[in-house]
Amino acid sequence: MLFNTILLALRSIRRNLMRSFLTILGIVIGVSAVITMVTLGNGATLAVQTQISSLGTNLLQVRPGQRMGPGGGTGAPSFKDTDADAIAQQIGGILAVAPEARAGATVVAGGRNWTTSVIGSTNAWLQTGNWTIQAGGRTFTAPELRAGAAVCLIGETIRRELYGGRDPVGEQLRVKAFSCEVVGVLGSKGQGAFGNDQDDTVLIPLKTLQRRVTGNTRVNTLLVSMQDGSDPARVKSALTQLLRELRKLADTDEDNFNVLDTKQLADTFAGTTKVMTTLLGAVAAVSLLVGGIGIMNIMLVSVTERTREIGLRLAIGALEREVLLQFLIEAVVLAALGGLVGIVLATVASLGLAQVMGVPYLFNPAVNLLSFVFSAGIGVMFGYFPARRAAHMDPIDALRHE
Repeated sequence: MLFNTILLALRSIRRNLMRSFLTILGIVIGVSAVITMVTLGNGATLAVQTQISSLGTNLLQVRPGQRMGPGGGTGAPSFKDTDADAIAQQIGGILAVAPEARAGATVVAGGRNWTTSVIGSTNAWLQTGNWTIQAGGRTFTAPELRAGAAVCLIGETIRRELYGGRDPVGEQLRVKAFSCEVVGVLGSKGQGAFGNDQDDTVLIPLKTLQRRVTGNTRVNTLLVSMQDGSDPARVKSALTQLLRELRKLADTDEDNFNVLDTKQLADTFAGTTKVMTTLLGAVAAVSLLVGGIGIMNIMLVSVTERTREIGLRLAIGALEREVLLQFLIEAVVLAALGGLVGIVLATVASLGLAQVMGVPYLFNPAVNLLSFVFSAGIGVMFGYFPARRAAHMDPIDALRHE
């Protein structure tokens, strides 16, 4: 009986294809919108977490000033390279500490030039940022770091723009007024968390940058990488206390530096993205309710149009529950078809928008299944009243209906 009832429902839908399509349009839009929003939101969350984690594992960024961003370090003294040594020696749970200074510069090689960011640091910079060196390259030697030698490591973007497809190791790169030997190429990382190209960089020893590029001994950032399993709160507290001592701050003085936990930043970004995804998904879900109201209206029209058919079925012995089931299944089939079409459209839209937005496409079977089940549930919820109305008709009055 159930199979025959489903066939009757499909035949009824086929007799009025245009009306059926317009009826399920709200369900289609609702399902596709919900799935697309959730899929893109999950992809954006993963992209943000991946990009921020590429900055380094369990990384703390320490900068002068009371806050991050432009103007945050105004008037605050910079760090010293000896601060990094003190942190590494006096605080437990530290994996590596790297002093970092940056300057913008134009680099030249083989008749080509490129404006980039030149970073001065130590080999610990590679460890704090999870950097690798491509085959054939090497890190700086201890004598090169002490003497401020003219050597450098370049990012993949610099290699591509200045050296084309050839191996630059052993060749010269002119940075401002001096030339340095390329001793290695950094492994590619791509776009960073804030839209910057992480491969567009040149790394030289800190003393080389200070003597030949900036002309001062300022250290703009301390990169502190914590060991796995260490307590970030304890490390940050110990780090804050040590820096206050090194910078000779009194108990009543406020910190003239700030500590940024990249893991905490990633969690904050991910939480914000999830909240926005939930909000957009909830707004999109309203379309499902609108679609359900549309189904109820059309089913009421269908009951009115088929009053004589209903009366005839009841007169020849059809039970009320059979009539109820027929119209209820018709409503559920309509809603389920809308759900299936919505899932297909959402998959196509998510794949296209993920490529445009530059985020990974993450197929979530739970969201797709839940949306389909919910669309079918909409059919049950909004189809019950018209079906009940049809089942409770008086056969004699129904047969007299014109």
